Amino acid sequence: MAYNGLTASAVALVIVASPMFAAEQEAIDGCIDQLRVVGGPDGQSGEVLSSEFSEAATLVMLRDLGGTTWRCLAYSDGTVAELSIESAMDDGGGAMAGSSDRVQVRFDAGTSGTELSDTLAPGASRQYVIGAAAEQDLHARVAADGPTLDYQIFNPDGSFLLERTGGDLEYRGQLWQSGDHVIEVINRTGSEQSYNLIIGIE
Repeated sequence: MAYNGLTASAVALVIVASPMFAAEQEAIDGCIDQLRVVGGPDGQSGEVLSSEFSEAATLVMLRDLGGTTWRCLAYSDGTVAELSIESAMDDGGGAMAGSSDRVQVRFDAGTSGTELSDTLAPGASRQYVIGAAAEQDLHARVAADGPTLDYQIFNPDGSFLLERTGGDLEYRGQLWQSGDHVIEVINRTGSEQSYNLIIGIE
């Protein structure tokens, strides 16, 4: 099922849908909309590879225009719990378009925060994993050397603590789950970007 300027439901045949079909379609549409937000130019069109409905959440697999495959978990109201890259397409320059890797963040003994310096290729993202407990306070900010980078924060269960926002906006808030939280920094600009990620937990 291809998608472009319209959601998948808008181009579907007009049929009398069962409640299960309608819930699955809402989840698919939610995943498509979220991919358009975070996927850059390639995410504006592509195809739905598969969907597996369950009452808990629907698993949707998408392929964007650049060939990158995305894994999405969404609820029956269209809310997206998780959207991540399943496999990235090589952009021909040695880097993986839309690729993401993970960094385990550890604080020095006696400290409650750190500042990390890093660089991202265009279209890439990097995930920073921080272990923290419920009711602790987290603050995070992305200071880019050039155009603003985006970031988003995931709870240990994969749901959003903070949906994608500009790195110039600092996040401060209390955590409500215990475990590994993920801060994902995203470069949707057209050039390589250097940045500092400031993280603190109290």
